[in-house]
Amino acid sequence: MDSNKLQGSGTMNSPPFWFPKGSIDPTLFITKHKGDILLVQIYVYDINFGSTNLKLSKQFEKLMHNKFEMSMMGELKFFLGIQIHQSPRGQAKYAQEILIKHGMTSCDIVGTPMATKHLDADLSRTPVDQIKYQSMVGALMYLTTSRPDIVHATCYCARYQAKPTEKHLTAVKRIFRYLKDTINMGLWYPKDTSFELTTFLDSDHACCLDLCKSTSGGVQFLGGDKLVSRSFKKQDFTSMSLVEAEYVSLSACCAQVLWMRTQLTDYGFHFDKIPMYCDSKAAIATSCNPVQHSRTKHIDVRYYFIKEKVEKGIVELFIVETEYQLADLFTKALPEERFKYLVRRLGMRCLTPEELEVLANESA
Repeated sequence: MDSNKLQGSGTMNSPPFWFPKGSIDPTLFITKHKGDILLVQIYVYDINFGSTNLKLSKQFEKLMHNKFEMSMMGELKFFLGIQIHQSPRGQAKYAQEILIKHGMTSCDIVGTPMATKHLDADLSRTPVDQIKYQSMVGALMYLTTSRPDIVHATCYCARYQAKPTEKHLTAVKRIFRYLKDTINMGLWYPKDTSFELTTFLDSDHACCLDLCKSTSGGVQFLGGDKLVSRSFKKQDFTSMSLVEAEYVSLSACCAQVLWMRTQLTDYGFHFDKIPMYCDSKAAIATSCNPVQHSRTKHIDVRYYFIKEKVEKGIVELFIVETEYQLADLFTKALPEERFKYLVRRLGMRCLTPEELEVLANESA
């Protein structure tokens, strides 16, 4: 179906369906009516749509049927190889299934998914079944989409899929042991809150024991408490100082924020002076100072774009005390008390039916 045909009008008794094409995503069409929004996403011959008002969705369904003789296939369940299922219990069922699959239902529980000691290649130890190790890591990687608390540990273990040893397998099993104790944990998104875009970023200098490379981590929130994006990545080059590692992490996080800012314009949100929180005063000073110092001139030029964004007022950099640095969860293994504090700050809750009722009453 030609997507331009969506730019039609409704019936006399329905709101006008004029769909301006997204400036960033040309397959996205958006219309607003009396404070409600209807989103239409086109992929080849499929149309996925949703609205904040069920009546708008029903009217759009009727319009498509009358004008183009299109049939409604019901609620979205499967798309592009991804199974979609809305459930109040989140991915607890999937977590239980992988615990059973890998024989971890009777294991002892732990309070954190990763020990505070870093992993290394461990070349002198006994190798383990690579297929089994990859299967366990792959199952956990899928779960990270809704469980940011296991992102750091899972991605760290994923680095050693080529030649896993007993040490690496023990680390993966620890994630399953943590998962058993927190099987109902998930992200909770309260309604009717503000809609500001904020971000926290951090780095762990030379944390990779094999290559002495640093790790960048970042989290992005909408409304201050709704986690919408997170990242964990080993930096491309070896930073010679903590400041350099933080500066590279700052630039990478800025790139993610700019992409999100651009995408949100299609939904009618325009952000400037986006707050970015970093716990390194030196990295912030480097980003705000237009003078290139000898200590930083060897950093790849692609990271310097952040200075331009600061000067234009698109982003603002703020210092945050390490105690409140939410991105720590994605860059380093933490003691149990601090780990649990940050998990809760990310908006994760135990989504049992009883707890869901309590949360719903609190946000009502």
